[in-house]
Amino acid sequence: MRIEIEEPRQSWVEDFATLKSAIIGAAPAGAYLHHIGSTAVPGLPAKNIVDIQLTVNDLADVDADAFEEAGFERRPILIDHCPPGLDLPEDDLRKAFYRSKGRPANLHIREKGRFNQRYSLLCRDFLRAHPIAAGAYALIKQRLAQRFPDDVDLLRHQGSGVRHHHGRRQ
Repeated sequence: MRIEIEEPRQSWVEDFATLKSAIIGAAPAGAYLHHIGSTAVPGLPAKNIVDIQLTVNDLADVDADAFEEAGFERRPILIDHCPPGLDLPEDDLRKAFYRSKGRPANLHIREKGRFNQRYSLLCRDFLRAHPIAAGAYALIKQRLAQRFPDDVDLLRHQGSGVRHHHGRRQ
């Protein structure tokens, strides 16, 4: 898959709203959704893939079959990368990951209160509140996509210095 960073689209917000209903129907009781990632930051260029976070009380409550029926395919990513300088327990980085079979979207299912669940929201909110930082972030993503157009993992974890393959640190 070739990485292409696109100009911001209003349709990303609308696409999230459409995907939300299918996801909530498959989600365990008490779960809630957030639009995360670059497509959730107004005015930010991004890959045309909507990232969605479903927050659950316990990953064990997730019914994989329900998400398959809702149009999402489970992928083998079981853990998020750890930001540089931190040494976090694996429980704070665990997740379930699904990819939409229709409109390009990634569904990250994380446990409420865990580091990875909070971190994705903090990053999104920081970029929303700091346009200069968002512009710098966009420039880094655009340059990485130009220089390494086929390295999806590099772009996903830009600057982290940590790579994962199927949820394992390398």
